[in-house]
Amino acid sequence: MSYSPLRLRKNEERRLRAGHLWIFSNEVDVEHTPLRRFSAGDLVRVEDSRGQEMGVGYVNPESLIAARLLTRNPKVEIGAAFIAGRLQRALALRDRLYHRPYYRLVYGESDGLPGLVVDRYGEVLALQTNTAGMDRLQPLIVDQLQILLKPRAIVLRNESGLRQLEGLDTATGLVAGDLQGLVEIEENGVRFRIDVLEGQKTGWFFDHRDNRARAAELAKGRKVLDLFSYSGAWGVQAAAAGAASVHCVDGSESALALARENARLNGVDDRVDCQHADVFDFLRQAREERRHYDVILLDPPALIKRKKDAKAGLEAYRRLNQGALQLLSHGGVLVSASCSYHLASDTLHDLLRATARQLDRHLVLIGRGGQGPDHPVHPAIPETDYLKAWFCVSGPSL
Repeated sequence: MSYSPLRLRKNEERRLRAGHLWIFSNEVDVEHTPLRRFSAGDLVRVEDSRGQEMGVGYVNPESLIAARLLTRNPKVEIGAAFIAGRLQRALALRDRLYHRPYYRLVYGESDGLPGLVVDRYGEVLALQTNTAGMDRLQPLIVDQLQILLKPRAIVLRNESGLRQLEGLDTATGLVAGDLQGLVEIEENGVRFRIDVLEGQKTGWFFDHRDNRARAAELAKGRKVLDLFSYSGAWGVQAAAAGAASVHCVDGSESALALARENARLNGVDDRVDCQHADVFDFLRQAREERRHYDVILLDPPALIKRKKDAKAGLEAYRRLNQGALQLLSHGGVLVSASCSYHLASDTLHDLLRATARQLDRHLVLIGRGGQGPDHPVHPAIPETDYLKAWFCVSGPSL
């Protein structure tokens, strides 16, 4: 099948040849191939400045990222066989990594399907198409997921802010099968009920799986505070691992209702209590009441969604970590996490250092964590490496 060409300006192919998959609008030779001739989601044959074919991708003239490469083989047709091959490749990797069918099945660019996210909750799949190109391919993706996995239901969760950048509307609901009520999954040997249709993002956050397991080990016999607890992924696992008590704090009552249910599901509800509160307000009040905890789990939502939000977001992270350290018992453990790509791991490291010095605490870092292997990092695309967690021990100043 022949696709219309999209030509790059001179020397603008270097990043693609180094492995990246994105083409920005200012890298396109608009004299040879005007972007306005394309519609959002059109498939194109990418060419370098000399007209040499570099592969096949899709284009969106309304987006800063004007095109994304799907394959480096310019002869490939982007159809059912292509989608099936990519999905099979992604599944083969997850089958090597996990014994149970609970994981991120497709992680965008890292799995050769830029703009696509698929989470697998056993017999239920949650699907996000975050770009115009993937939106066009959505019917094929749904068909091939049904053939490959025969799921009971496929849920569309197209609410991401990334869609706004692509000029796309939001859309949610069932696109295949039938689903009523909650779905049960298992993580690190602990059971959870999640709301795939109405929960945050796609209903669960698989990316912190390994960090939660490590934190749970550190929580045995300890008094734990779980901030931004959502449905109890961190806190309930800590209780299941033997924490003496877990106090979950979140601004969503519906999320806390799930946390309470998940605590009951695992027989630890006698050691888990939940408080509906703004976390910043809670930290202030808890400090005034001189409360202390042995382990504090701090996993806020992305506070720096865009580069221009970095200053305000960094201050929010500073306030949160300062408040957490003020509540931490001497010798206690703080797990400080961030899912903001625009907050580098080294920046969070330095924030923790500076905050500890301001409070006159001796802080040591006992470990660092990132996203699980079902969120594989593309070595040429730093944007795929977003999650970070620091495991810290705080004590009196030396």
